[in-house]
Amino acid sequence: MSLLSRRTLLVPMLLVAATAQAVDRGQFEDVPEDIRNWFKGVTSQTGVPCCDIADGHRTDYEVRAGAYWVPVNGAWWRVPDQAVVRNAGNPLGEAIVWYVNFRGSIEIRCFVPADST
Repeated sequence: MSLLSRRTLLVPMLLVAATAQAVDRGQFEDVPEDIRNWFKGVTSQTGVPCCDIADGHRTDYEVRAGAYWVPVNGAWWRVPDQAVVRNAGNPLGEAIVWYVNFRGSIEIRCFVPADST
């Protein structure tokens, strides 16, 4: 099987695995419905859902040389340009980052800055 074929199969499997982890087991029942809907409705620049409130994390951030950086598990990670969501608004007024931990590496799927409108 070629490398391209393996990568083509890997991406959908990763998306399914990441989505399966985004489970609301009632732990967010005190979250207002409009906030819950916002988390569920945010999509990346490519139209892929960022995930769910279970995967969105409030975060600090820095801007370094024009790029966003966020701390995850004690280390700073550069936010890929394609992960920055600029048109989702931000009802919390705090930066939110959606990421998955894949084999010890952090993959940032989406990031909404605190001042996003």
